[in-house]
Amino acid sequence: MLFTKESDYAIRIVRALKSGEQRNVQEICNAEEIPNAFCYKIMKKLNRGGLVEAVRGAKGGFRLTRTTRELTLYDVIMAVEPDFSVIQCIHHFCNQNSEENPCKVHRELLGIQHTVEELLQKKTLYDILEG
Repeated sequence: MLFTKESDYAIRIVRALKSGEQRNVQEICNAEEIPNAFCYKIMKKLNRGGLVEAVRGAKGGFRLTRTTRELTLYDVIMAVEPDFSVIQCIHHFCNQNSEENPCKVHRELLGIQHTVEELLQKKTLYDILEG
């Protein structure tokens, strides 16, 4: 699958944090219509990926670690879906594709995968949200 709900929500979370201000999960969920449990799960991945930082305490929350000019769609998607691919066999073994008998479909889809990744790397969140 190309883009999952998790990628969609991750992009929405970044949109909610685009101002650079700290926001708590409830504020993000309300602004972007994301279920709380899902938001926490995605926030952990975005935090591990270095895109957001958690601020602890009663007035805690999350904020972006970089500006939207520095963040690309690729950064966001890779933080939540490191195995992102147009089709599952791109990153995993495919019994129809071997060195002795290369699969033409696999080769074509791999080219599409590279094109999609290049496009995602070119688009900053600023381009999309502010531009």
